[in-house]
Amino acid sequence: MALRDVKHWLWRAVDANGDVLDILVQSRRNKTAAKRFFRKLFRRWGEPRVLITDKLRSYAAAKAEIAPGIKHRQHKGLNNRAEASHRHTRRREKVMGRFKSAGHAQRFLSVHDQTSAIFRPKRHRLSAASYRYARAAAFDLWNTYAGELKA
Repeated sequence: MALRDVKHWLWRAVDANGDVLDILVQSRRNKTAAKRFFRKLFRRWGEPRVLITDKLRSYAAAKAEIAPGIKHRQHKGLNNRAEASHRHTRRREKVMGRFKSAGHAQRFLSVHDQTSAIFRPKRHRLSAASYRYARAAAFDLWNTYAGELKA
């Protein structure tokens, strides 16, 4: 992700179901950045039993300092859930004409990823009737919350 010709990295945590837990936009991809992301993630969700990442060495170095008791798996194909979740973000970024700043990207994506999980039920796991029901329930929930905020 390039913001004003400066490369930024999108750190994303995904649970076992493929739902996005948290994101962080940072200009660096080193041990300090990994520690910051892990602290933010663990503060909100607690420490996981297993941490699955790509082969970036910063992850292992940060995990060793912050949470040495967590089992860590680094493998090219194991983090496919996190990589697949980038697809929707990239599509949205293209439609918006890129993000203007790291803060803009952080604010937008933290809300977008949480709400998009409501509106995109796992279609491949549902029958047509269940999918329609899940979508209708999502829109009812959204309308209820939007009505409360308006009032």
